[in-house]
Amino acid sequence: MKNLLIISPYFPPVNAADMQRVRMSLPYFAAHGWNVEVVMVDEQYVDMAIDPLLLQSIPGNIKIHKVKAFHKRWTSKLGLGSIALRSLWFYRRKVNRLLRDRKFDLIYFSTTQFPVCILGAYWKKRFGIPYVIDMQDPWHSDYYRDKPRAEQPPKYWFSYRLNKYLEPIAIKNADGLISVSEGYIDDLKNRYPVIKNRPLAVITFGAFEPDMYIARENQAKFTSLLDDRFINVVYVGRGGTDMYRAIAPVFEALQKGLGNLENDFFTRLKFYFIGTSYAPAGQGKPTILPLAQQYGTADHVVEITDRISYYHTLLTLQQANAVFIPGSDDPQYTASKIYPYLLTQKPLLAVFNKKSSAISILREYGVKHVYDYESVTAAAINSFFSQLAHGDPEPPVYNQEAISKYSAQQMTVNQCRLFNQVLNRESGIENQESRQKKN
Repeated sequence: MKNLLIISPYFPPVNAADMQRVRMSLPYFAAHGWNVEVVMVDEQYVDMAIDPLLLQSIPGNIKIHKVKAFHKRWTSKLGLGSIALRSLWFYRRKVNRLLRDRKFDLIYFSTTQFPVCILGAYWKKRFGIPYVIDMQDPWHSDYYRDKPRAEQPPKYWFSYRLNKYLEPIAIKNADGLISVSEGYIDDLKNRYPVIKNRPLAVITFGAFEPDMYIARENQAKFTSLLDDRFINVVYVGRGGTDMYRAIAPVFEALQKGLGNLENDFFTRLKFYFIGTSYAPAGQGKPTILPLAQQYGTADHVVEITDRISYYHTLLTLQQANAVFIPGSDDPQYTASKIYPYLLTQKPLLAVFNKKSSAISILREYGVKHVYDYESVTAAAINSFFSQLAHGDPEPPVYNQEAISKYSAQQMTVNQCRLFNQVLNRESGIENQESRQKKN
C-alpha cells in the first residue's frame, strides 16, 4: 500500500464545496492501493456553516489531522480573511512533523484555498515528496478583470495580484495536475509550458449515492422550503448575473405561459432559487429575483439568498417536482453539482454555455432537456413544461454506462491512476539520474 497525504483546509463537518471530491473518494482509496490521511483546519477557526451529518460518510479508519489558524478577528484588521493565508504557517509546522515521522509517497492538494499549495514546492524540496494539485476552479484568472467593480469578488485587487505571484510557484513544481475542466489545464499549459509532459487529467466530481440515503434518513431534522400547493422547480446554488443568459429563456417562456389564460398549468408553477449568495445569513442580496421582475414573473419565483446545509439541499431536491440547473456564461464552468440533481431522478432542465462540459455529461446520461443558451428555443423550454403538465408515469432512466463512468468510485479510480503515473514518472527520473551518475 502507498501512503497519500491530502491537504484539504475545509473538511467535514465544515460544509464547503471544495472538500466534496475528497469526502466522496475516501471510501474507495484503499481498494486501489492507497492509505490516506487528511490534514484539515480545525472547524473552530472556520467561518463557514457546520453540517455534522457530513461526518456520517467518512470511513472510521481514516486518520484526520487538524491544524490551527490565526483568528479572523485579528487578521481581518490587516485585510486577510482567507483560511488559506490564516492557516499557512500552521500547515507548514504540522506537515513538517508528519513527514519527518512517517513515510508518505505523495501529497495531494484538493482545495480551492490555493495559497496553501505553495507549500507543495517547499515540502518537495525539503523532503523529496512529489505533489499533485486538484484545480477545481481557476487560481489566477482574468475573468473578472474587465467586470464592473460591483461584480468582482471582495478584495479582488489584492487577490488578483497575490494569485499572479503564488500560482507559478506551485504549478511549475507540481508533479501532476487534476482538473474539473480541460480549459483549466489548457490555460495552465499555455502559461507554464514546463508542465506539458507531466501527468495531467480531467476528472470531474462524481455521483455519490450514499448521500441521498443520509438525507432521507435525516429528513425530520429539516424544515421544508417548498409549497406543496404548487408544481415546484428547484435550483440550489449560487446566483449571479453571469447566469442570466441561461435563466432568461426560461423566464421568457414562463412569462408567455402566464399570458395564456386558457392554460392554468403556469399559474401552479413556481421556481425556487435557494442559497444564491455567499453573504452571511440575512445579508445576501437577491440576484435572480430582479431578472424575474424584468419578465413579470416574480410572483412565480422564490429566491432564498441564505445558504442551506448540504443534506438539506439534497432533501429539497428530492422533494421537488422537477429540478433546474442554470450555467454560467463562463465557458469553463463545469457545475460539478449536476450529480445530486441526476441522483434525484426528477425531470431535469439544464441550460449552459455551449462550451461547458456539463452539456456532454448530461447528454451521456440521457437527459432529455439539456440546452445551450445560444440555441435554446421557446419550443424546447415548453416541451419541458409540457412534461411537467402531463406528468411522466416513470422516473427518467439514465444510461448505465454513464452512471458507472461518473460515479464517485470511478472518479477515485481515475485519481489513483494519475497518482501512480506520478510515482512511476518519479521512479523513472530517479533511475535515469542514477544511470547517468554511474556513467
